[in-house]
Amino acid sequence: MLAPASRMNENGRVRRERANVKIEIYDQMYTVNSGQSDKYLQELAAYVDAKMREVAEATHIVDSVKVAVLASLNIADELFTLRERQQQIEGPLRKRVEKCVDLVEKAIERSN
Repeated sequence: MLAPASRMNENGRVRRERANVKIEIYDQMYTVNSGQSDKYLQELAAYVDAKMREVAEATHIVDSVKVAVLASLNIADELFTLRERQQQIEGPLRKRVEKCVDLVEKAIERSN
């Protein structure tokens, strides 16, 4: 059997042609059709599973849908917090890069 073709995605990860991958989240099996690697999908599933278990343990909620919604809110909060930090870093960094580019351009002009 031939191995699936692969290519890099925008995040630098190797993507395969779409394939069905079985993952388990919160004691439920899911088949995911994805071009991502099996290992990457297993890592995602383990992360979501852990978040759901944290919520269930902290709240004592047994309804898996409610647990999933609360876990999703926690994951969304993490995402938004990381985006905000990234923006706080990128702004000053972009200014420093622009200053460096200006200095290099001036140095090149002087050397000509």
